[in-house]
Amino acid sequence: MMDRAFLAWPFFEPRHRELANELDRWCRENLGGRYAENLDDECRTLVRELGGASFLKLAVAQGDRRPDVRSLAIARETLAYHSGLADFAFAMQGLGSGAISLFGTVEQKRAWLPRVASGEAIAAFAMTEPECGSDAANMQSSAMRDGNEWVLVGEKTYISNGGIADFYVTFARTGEGEGARGLSAFVVPAEMVEVAERIGVVAPHPLARLKYDNVRLPADAIIGEPGEGFRIAMETLNLFRVTVAAAANGFARRALDEALAFARDRRLGSGTLAENAVTQAKLADMALAVDASALLIYRAAWQQDVGGTDHRRAAAMAKLHATECAQQVIDDAVQMHGGAGVTRGVKVEELYREIRALRIYEGASEVQRQIIARDLLKEVR
Repeated sequence: MMDRAFLAWPFFEPRHRELANELDRWCRENLGGRYAENLDDECRTLVRELGGASFLKLAVAQGDRRPDVRSLAIARETLAYHSGLADFAFAMQGLGSGAISLFGTVEQKRAWLPRVASGEAIAAFAMTEPECGSDAANMQSSAMRDGNEWVLVGEKTYISNGGIADFYVTFARTGEGEGARGLSAFVVPAEMVEVAERIGVVAPHPLARLKYDNVRLPADAIIGEPGEGFRIAMETLNLFRVTVAAAANGFARRALDEALAFARDRRLGSGTLAENAVTQAKLADMALAVDASALLIYRAAWQQDVGGTDHRRAAAMAKLHATECAQQVIDDAVQMHGGAGVTRGVKVEELYREIRALRIYEGASEVQRQIIARDLLKEVR
């Protein structure tokens, strides 16, 4: 069972502890022993089940209230501990609809957010392009105004939920300014998008390359004002950045637990692996990394919820530290397992595949270092 001693920290309220207990119980009852024969169907099923259990309500705005970041982080850490695919299904409902939660009109919120929260509609966030990853200012997809419509042309790639989403929040160049100042965001129903290619990655998740071939959208499909797309994207990513760190820490916690159980039972000479001094030192380092990440994660989440301070640096620190440390913790767990650690079907091998992408998406580690350094230098100036 996942260690939840961190919930006693002063960052949390009673409702957060109740959520952690309720979701952990739900995960143990519903996610154990599942095997996805069809990835798309399993993702759709997980979204419906999470919606039916009311957990997806955490991921979308409720009236004028933004999603509570501490709740999102607890949910992702708990889900990731039990199932990487369940965490993915939950997270993409939030990220995919995040621009609508933060900047959508009343009509856009009414049309999409209840369906996202119930699991009826699957959301996706379409920003990355074949020639532009972290450098969104060089986006090539374009949307031109034609009377009462927008005409959208371009291509997106590595889009999570690509091929199974019901709508894509899509970013395109509308030309109000150069670089990042000329982007806008649109709600695009899935039936208007061509799924050009399904993409397989090391941790099986639904990903796709999308084509927009003169897609005609009504004027009210735009989110916010023309030219606000970059700000909308960055604020959406910033809202969910800490939760990526939380998911990474969920993977790391599971790896630590798997390593502890293996070391306790594995015979080594006349004793067990757990009695070996080298093993004990490694386990101590793993536990230190997990707790240090948790402190950074929930400090940053608390800052976003409570407000009063600029939390961008804290969020960047949390994501950078948690994802990099989780990679090391999981690698150590694999090493401790020996040959079993690289065997399909063993949990640490699954975690090894799950963790790698988290150091890249929603701001790669190199980008997080830039955010931290620029914020420090800004204070010096």
